[in-house]
Amino acid sequence: MVYSRIAGTGSYLPEKILTNKDLESMVDTTDQWIRERTGIEQRHIAAEGETTCDLAEAASRKAIEAAGINVDDIDLIIVGTTTPDKVFPSTACLLQKRLGNRGAPAFDVQAVCTGFIYALSVADQFIRSGSAKTALVVGAETLSRIVDWKDRNTCVLFGDGAGAVILQASDQKGIESTHIGADGAYEDLLTVPVGISSGFERVQAGDAFIQMKGNEVFKMAVKTLGKVVDETLSANQLEKSDIDWLIPHQANTRIITATAKKLKMSMDHVVVTVQKHGNTSAASVPLALDAAVRSGQVKRGERLLLEAFGGGFTWGSALVIY
Repeated sequence: MVYSRIAGTGSYLPEKILTNKDLESMVDTTDQWIRERTGIEQRHIAAEGETTCDLAEAASRKAIEAAGINVDDIDLIIVGTTTPDKVFPSTACLLQKRLGNRGAPAFDVQAVCTGFIYALSVADQFIRSGSAKTALVVGAETLSRIVDWKDRNTCVLFGDGAGAVILQASDQKGIESTHIGADGAYEDLLTVPVGISSGFERVQAGDAFIQMKGNEVFKMAVKTLGKVVDETLSANQLEKSDIDWLIPHQANTRIITATAKKLKMSMDHVVVTVQKHGNTSAASVPLALDAAVRSGQVKRGERLLLEAFGGGFTWGSALVIY
Protein backbone atom coordinates (compact mmCIF):
# COMPACT_ATOMS: atom_id res chain seq x y z
CA MET A 1 0.00 0.00 0.00
CA VAL A 2 1.22 3.53 -0.81
CA TYR A 3 1.30 6.13 1.95
CA SER A 4 2.34 9.78 1.90
CA ARG A 5 5.07 10.44 4.43
CA ILE A 6 6.49 13.73 5.68
CA ALA A 7 10.10 13.76 4.48
CA GLY A 8 11.00 17.28 5.58
CA THR A 9 9.60 20.42 7.20
CA GLY A 10 10.46 24.10 7.00
CA SER A 11 9.19 27.47 8.19
CA TYR A 12 9.85 31.17 7.96
CA LEU A 13 8.87 34.19 10.03
CA PRO A 14 9.38 37.83 9.00
CA GLU A 15 12.06 39.71 10.90
CA LYS A 16 9.79 42.42 12.30
CA ILE A 17 8.24 41.55 15.66
CA LEU A 18 5.20 43.41 17.00
CA THR A 19 4.79 42.93 20.75
CA ASN A 20 1.75 43.47 22.93
CA LYS A 21 3.55 46.50 24.38
CA ASP A 22 3.80 47.92 20.87
CA LEU A 23 0.06 47.47 20.41
CA GLU A 24 -0.63 49.40 23.62
CA SER A 25 0.48 52.55 21.79
CA MET A 26 -1.69 51.76 18.76
CA VAL A 27 -5.09 50.79 20.21
CA ASP A 28 -6.91 50.77 23.55
CA THR A 29 -5.51 47.52 24.92
CA THR A 30 -2.95 46.16 27.38
CA ASP A 31 -0.40 43.39 27.38
CA GLN A 32 -2.26 41.75 30.27
CA TRP A 33 -5.62 41.88 28.46
CA ILE A 34 -4.18 40.23 25.36
CA ARG A 35 -2.30 37.52 27.26
CA GLU A 36 -5.28 36.61 29.44
CA ARG A 37 -7.67 36.24 26.51
CA THR A 38 -5.38 34.80 23.84
CA GLY A 39 -2.03 33.75 25.28
CA ILE A 40 -0.33 35.82 22.58
CA GLU A 41 2.79 37.82 23.51
CA GLN A 42 4.02 38.86 20.07
CA ARG A 43 3.54 38.31 16.34
CA HIS A 44 5.72 38.69 13.23
CA ILE A 45 4.80 41.27 10.57
CA ALA A 46 5.88 41.18 6.93
CA ALA A 47 8.06 44.08 5.82
CA GLU A 48 6.86 46.54 3.21
CA GLY A 49 7.11 44.77 -0.13
CA GLU A 50 7.53 41.34 1.49
CA THR A 51 4.87 39.06 0.01
CA THR A 52 3.19 35.78 0.84
CA CYS A 53 5.25 34.14 -1.90
CA ASP A 54 8.46 35.46 -0.31
CA LEU A 55 7.55 33.77 2.97
CA ALA A 56 6.45 30.58 1.18
CA GLU A 57 9.71 30.39 -0.77
CA ALA A 58 11.87 30.68 2.35
CA ALA A 59 9.87 27.97 4.18
CA SER A 60 9.84 25.72 1.10
CA ARG A 61 13.59 25.86 0.61
CA LYS A 62 14.11 24.77 4.21
CA ALA A 63 11.68 21.87 3.78
CA ILE A 64 13.37 20.82 0.52
CA GLU A 65 16.76 20.89 2.24
CA ALA A 66 15.46 18.90 5.22
CA ALA A 67 13.99 16.26 2.89
CA GLY A 68 17.24 15.98 0.95
CA ILE A 69 15.56 16.28 -2.45
CA ASN A 70 16.03 18.38 -5.57
CA VAL A 71 13.46 20.93 -6.71
CA ASP A 72 12.98 18.88 -9.92
CA ASP A 73 11.79 15.92 -7.79
CA ILE A 74 8.65 17.86 -6.84
CA ASP A 75 5.67 16.84 -8.98
CA LEU A 76 2.91 18.68 -7.10
CA ILE A 77 2.79 22.09 -5.41
CA ILE A 78 -0.14 23.19 -3.24
CA VAL A 79 -0.24 26.43 -1.27
CA GLY A 80 -2.87 27.07 1.39
CA THR A 81 -3.36 30.82 1.70
CA THR A 82 -5.99 33.47 2.34
CA THR A 83 -3.66 36.28 1.30
CA PRO A 84 -2.28 35.49 -2.17
CA ASP A 85 0.16 37.87 -3.84
CA LYS A 86 -2.22 38.42 -6.75
CA VAL A 87 -5.74 37.54 -7.87
CA PHE A 88 -3.92 35.37 -10.40
CA PRO A 89 -1.61 33.64 -11.11
CA SER A 90 -1.85 31.54 -7.98
CA THR A 91 0.77 31.91 -5.30
CA ALA A 92 1.66 28.27 -5.99
CA CYS A 93 2.55 29.15 -9.59
CA LEU A 94 4.58 32.16 -8.43
CA LEU A 95 6.35 29.90 -5.94
CA GLN A 96 7.02 27.30 -8.63
CA LYS A 97 8.76 29.93 -10.74
CA ARG A 98 10.88 31.10 -7.81
CA LEU A 99 11.98 27.55 -7.05
CA GLY A 100 12.79 26.78 -10.68
CA ASN A 101 10.40 23.86 -10.96
CA ARG A 102 8.79 23.30 -14.36
CA GLY A 103 5.72 21.27 -15.24
CA ALA A 104 4.36 20.15 -11.86
CA PRO A 105 0.69 21.04 -11.25
CA ALA A 106 0.57 24.03 -8.90
CA PHE A 107 -2.50 25.58 -7.29
CA ASP A 108 -3.77 27.38 -4.20
CA VAL A 109 -6.30 26.17 -1.66
CA GLN A 110 -8.41 28.74 0.20
CA ALA A 111 -9.83 27.42 3.45
CA VAL A 112 -8.52 30.21 5.71
CA CYS A 113 -7.04 28.77 8.94
CA THR A 114 -7.74 25.20 7.78
CA GLY A 115 -5.92 25.84 4.50
CA PHE A 116 -2.86 23.75 5.28
CA ILE A 117 -4.92 20.77 6.47
CA TYR A 118 -7.03 20.97 3.30
CA ALA A 119 -3.88 21.18 1.15
CA LEU A 120 -2.31 18.26 3.02
CA SER A 121 -5.47 16.20 2.49
CA VAL A 122 -5.48 16.93 -1.26
CA ALA A 123 -1.77 16.10 -1.61
CA ASP A 124 -2.29 12.88 0.32
CA GLN A 125 -4.97 11.79 -2.15
CA PHE A 126 -2.69 12.57 -5.11
CA ILE A 127 0.09 10.42 -3.65
CA ARG A 128 -2.15 7.55 -2.56
CA SER A 129 -3.67 7.40 -6.06
CA GLY A 130 -0.27 7.36 -7.72
CA SER A 131 -0.79 10.75 -9.40
CA ALA A 132 2.19 12.25 -7.55
CA LYS A 133 5.28 10.97 -5.75
CA THR A 134 6.73 14.10 -4.16
CA ALA A 135 4.53 17.02 -3.10
CA LEU A 136 5.39 20.41 -1.67
CA VAL A 137 2.60 21.55 0.66
CA VAL A 138 2.74 25.08 2.06
CA GLY A 139 0.69 27.27 4.37
CA ALA A 140 1.63 30.94 4.00
CA GLU A 141 0.00 34.21 5.02
CA THR A 142 0.51 37.96 5.21
CA LEU A 143 -2.60 38.56 7.30
CA SER A 144 -1.28 41.90 8.53
CA ARG A 145 -2.38 43.30 5.16
CA ILE A 146 -6.06 42.62 5.89
CA VAL A 147 -6.07 43.54 9.58
CA ASP A 148 -7.74 46.76 10.72
CA TRP A 149 -5.08 48.14 13.04
CA LYS A 150 -7.71 50.32 14.72
CA ASP A 151 -9.86 47.32 15.75
CA ARG A 152 -8.51 46.09 19.08
CA ASN A 153 -10.60 42.92 18.94
CA THR A 154 -8.85 41.60 15.83
CA CYS A 155 -5.52 43.38 15.42
CA VAL A 156 -4.08 41.73 18.54
CA LEU A 157 -4.66 38.26 17.13
CA PHE A 158 -2.98 37.90 13.78
CA GLY A 159 0.54 37.59 12.41
CA ASP A 160 2.45 36.63 9.26
CA GLY A 161 4.50 33.54 8.46
CA ALA A 162 4.86 30.37 6.40
CA GLY A 163 5.36 26.68 6.96
CA ALA A 164 6.00 23.88 4.49
CA VAL A 165 6.34 20.11 4.26
CA ILE A 166 7.61 17.72 1.63
CA LEU A 167 5.37 14.67 1.25
CA GLN A 168 6.76 11.59 -0.46
CA ALA A 169 5.25 8.28 -1.51
CA SER A 170 6.34 5.53 0.87
CA ASP A 171 5.52 1.96 1.83
CA GLN A 172 5.85 3.07 5.47
CA LYS A 173 2.89 4.57 7.26
CA GLY A 174 2.79 8.34 7.20
CA ILE A 175 -0.54 10.14 6.91
CA GLU A 176 -3.04 7.64 8.31
CA SER A 177 -6.13 9.68 7.48
CA THR A 178 -7.38 13.21 6.88
CA HIS A 179 -10.82 14.59 7.67
CA ILE A 180 -12.08 17.91 6.29
CA GLY A 181 -15.43 19.68 6.36
CA ALA A 182 -17.18 23.03 6.07
CA ASP A 183 -20.44 24.81 6.79
CA GLY A 184 -20.92 28.07 4.91
CA ALA A 185 -23.98 28.95 7.01
CA TYR A 186 -21.62 30.60 9.50
CA GLU A 187 -19.76 32.79 7.01
CA ASP A 188 -20.75 36.05 8.69
CA LEU A 189 -19.07 35.16 12.01
CA LEU A 190 -15.54 35.39 10.58
CA THR A 191 -15.12 37.12 7.25
CA VAL A 192 -13.56 39.74 5.04
CA PRO A 193 -16.88 40.94 3.58
CA VAL A 194 -15.59 42.33 0.28
CA GLY A 195 -14.11 40.90 -2.87
CA ILE A 196 -13.99 41.05 -6.65
CA SER A 197 -17.76 40.76 -7.16
CA SER A 198 -18.87 42.35 -3.91
CA GLY A 199 -17.75 45.75 -2.67
CA PHE A 200 -14.66 45.89 -4.89
CA GLU A 201 -14.53 49.64 -4.55
CA ARG A 202 -13.80 49.13 -0.85
CA VAL A 203 -10.92 46.83 -1.75
CA GLN A 204 -9.50 49.53 -3.97
CA ALA A 205 -9.86 52.03 -1.13
CA GLY A 206 -7.94 49.71 1.19
CA ASP A 207 -11.00 48.90 3.28
CA ALA A 208 -10.95 45.10 3.16
CA PHE A 209 -10.40 43.95 6.72
CA ILE A 210 -11.06 40.89 8.86
CA GLN A 211 -14.33 41.05 10.81
CA MET A 212 -14.96 38.57 13.61
CA LYS A 213 -17.60 37.82 16.23
CA GLY A 214 -15.14 36.41 18.71
CA ASN A 215 -17.40 34.72 21.28
CA GLU A 216 -19.44 32.89 18.64
CA VAL A 217 -16.30 31.78 16.82
CA PHE A 218 -14.79 30.45 20.04
CA LYS A 219 -17.87 28.37 20.88
CA MET A 220 -18.10 26.90 17.38
CA ALA A 221 -14.37 26.16 17.26
CA VAL A 222 -14.35 24.21 20.53
CA LYS A 223 -17.49 22.28 19.60
CA THR A 224 -16.38 21.47 16.06
CA LEU A 225 -12.82 20.51 16.93
CA GLY A 226 -14.17 18.12 19.55
CA LYS A 227 -16.24 16.39 16.87
CA VAL A 228 -13.40 16.14 14.36
CA VAL A 229 -11.13 14.66 17.05
CA ASP A 230 -13.72 11.96 17.75
CA GLU A 231 -14.20 11.34 14.02
CA THR A 232 -10.46 10.94 13.48
CA LEU A 233 -9.96 8.52 16.36
CA SER A 234 -13.02 6.47 15.39
CA ALA A 235 -11.95 6.18 11.75
CA ASN A 236 -8.60 4.76 12.83
CA GLN A 237 -9.93 2.65 15.73
CA LEU A 238 -7.66 4.44 18.16
CA GLU A 239 -7.93 5.60 21.73
CA LYS A 240 -7.07 9.09 22.90
CA SER A 241 -4.01 7.66 24.62
CA ASP A 242 -2.63 6.56 21.23
CA ILE A 243 -1.87 10.18 20.28
CA ASP A 244 1.68 11.27 21.13
CA TRP A 245 1.35 14.92 20.13
CA LEU A 246 -1.45 17.34 19.42
CA ILE A 247 -0.42 20.04 16.95
CA PRO A 248 -3.40 22.39 16.77
CA HIS A 249 -4.12 25.56 14.87
CA GLN A 250 -2.61 28.34 16.94
CA ALA A 251 -5.61 30.65 17.34
CA ASN A 252 -5.54 31.20 21.07
CA THR A 253 -4.59 29.22 24.15
CA ARG A 254 -8.17 28.82 25.37
CA ILE A 255 -9.20 26.87 22.25
CA ILE A 256 -5.99 24.83 22.38
CA THR A 257 -6.52 23.98 26.06
CA ALA A 258 -10.15 23.01 25.45
CA THR A 259 -9.14 20.63 22.64
CA ALA A 260 -6.40 19.07 24.76
CA LYS A 261 -8.93 18.56 27.55
CA LYS A 262 -11.21 16.80 25.08
CA LEU A 263 -8.35 14.41 24.27
CA LYS A 264 -7.47 14.11 27.97
CA MET A 265 -3.96 15.12 26.97
CA SER A 266 -1.46 16.86 29.19
CA MET A 267 -0.37 20.21 27.81
CA ASP A 268 3.15 18.72 27.91
CA HIS A 269 2.14 16.83 24.77
CA VAL A 270 0.59 19.79 22.97
CA VAL A 271 2.70 21.94 20.66
CA VAL A 272 2.00 25.59 21.47
CA THR A 273 3.59 28.44 19.51
CA VAL A 274 0.74 30.97 19.57
CA GLN A 275 2.51 33.07 22.20
CA LYS A 276 5.33 33.86 19.75
CA HIS A 277 3.51 33.71 16.40
CA GLY A 278 -0.08 34.83 16.99
CA ASN A 279 -2.70 33.43 14.63
CA THR A 280 -1.02 32.94 11.25
CA SER A 281 -4.05 31.25 9.66
CA ALA A 282 -2.99 28.63 7.08
CA ALA A 283 0.64 28.94 8.19
CA SER A 284 -0.20 28.12 11.80
CA VAL A 285 -0.07 24.30 11.82
CA PRO A 286 3.03 23.84 9.62
CA LEU A 287 4.87 26.55 11.59
CA ALA A 288 4.11 24.72 14.83
CA LEU A 289 5.03 21.36 13.28
CA ASP A 290 8.41 22.62 12.05
CA ALA A 291 9.16 24.22 15.41
CA ALA A 292 8.42 20.94 17.19
CA VAL A 293 10.49 18.88 14.75
CA ARG A 294 13.52 21.17 14.84
CA SER A 295 13.44 21.51 18.63
CA GLY A 296 13.39 17.73 19.03
CA GLN A 297 9.96 17.66 20.66
CA VAL A 298 8.52 15.52 17.88
CA LYS A 299 10.49 12.42 16.91
CA ARG A 300 10.26 9.91 14.09
CA GLY A 301 7.67 7.19 14.69
CA GLU A 302 5.44 9.31 16.91
CA ARG A 303 1.75 9.78 16.11
CA LEU A 304 0.61 13.35 15.61
CA LEU A 305 -2.87 14.81 15.44
CA LEU A 306 -2.96 18.01 13.39
CA GLU A 307 -6.19 19.98 13.50
CA ALA A 308 -7.56 23.38 12.53
CA PHE A 309 -10.71 25.47 12.35
CA GLY A 310 -11.21 28.59 10.25
CA GLY A 311 -13.50 31.01 8.49
CA GLY A 312 -16.10 29.47 6.24
CA PHE A 313 -16.52 27.78 8.63
CA THR A 314 -13.97 25.15 7.67
CA TRP A 315 -12.34 22.48 9.78
CA GLY A 316 -10.02 19.55 9.38
CA SER A 317 -7.61 17.08 10.91
CA ALA A 318 -4.76 14.86 9.84
CA LEU A 319 -3.49 11.83 11.73
CA VAL A 320 0.19 11.39 10.97
CA ILE A 321 2.95 8.97 11.88
CA TYR A 322 5.96 11.22 11.73
